[in-house]
Amino acid sequence: MATERFINGWSPALASPLHLLVFGSTLLVYNAPRIFRKPRPSGRQPYRGWYFLFFFTGLAMVAATLFRLSGELLVCCVLLAMLTFAYSLPLLPFKNKKRLREFGWLKILVLAGVWTIVTSVLPILYYNKNTGDYPFEILLRFVFIFTLCMIFDIRDMHADLRNRIDTLPHKVGIKNSYRLINTTLILFAALSVLQYMRYPVASRLAGDLLTAVITWLVVTYLRKKPSERAYLALADGVMLVYALFVLWH
Repeated sequence: MATERFINGWSPALASPLHLLVFGSTLLVYNAPRIFRKPRPSGRQPYRGWYFLFFFTGLAMVAATLFRLSGELLVCCVLLAMLTFAYSLPLLPFKNKKRLREFGWLKILVLAGVWTIVTSVLPILYYNKNTGDYPFEILLRFVFIFTLCMIFDIRDMHADLRNRIDTLPHKVGIKNSYRLINTTLILFAALSVLQYMRYPVASRLAGDLLTAVITWLVVTYLRKKPSERAYLALADGVMLVYALFVLWH
């Protein structure tokens, strides 16, 4: 919706085929791994009924939108689906690593790339705009999501190490990981200024810069007081703050 507001100049309606597609797809990809996961030795699978409910709800949402989307958009969605399911499900034909998330470098690039395409490229295509007219919008989204992915990769370092997943924080170390986060936030602010020079929307620039500052404050807090609730409420919450800022005007 933030991208739609930017490229059209007006706030989009909450109910639209594109939003239904994205929300339904999210339900699909987050619940599919839990449905197809091997049963525990104890045989207990808590919340399994909810996983099926959300999965088929998402499937119905996606099915309801297929005939209302352009061919170009559908092709893009198919490619996104292949990447997304290969990320979470053991679909790759390798002996030891069968999911994209098990490749350290690919893990963060696939995550940031898919989120970027869904939240910036899909809206541009949906409204029959030219992606070449909004390069900074796409770059801004990638840098922002990459920053958040780095935060969660730092959180998951020990779990990834146990699973032999050599993520970026393992490669460069904790200190350099936080330096990289600071660098990407500075880059995010610089790209916001460049976008403002091309499309002078002062409220959008203010929203972007405030988002960069708040994200830095969240990273600083999580570095000192890490907890699961703090990560979910603050790191994930920054995405909602970003959207609200740019939709506010």
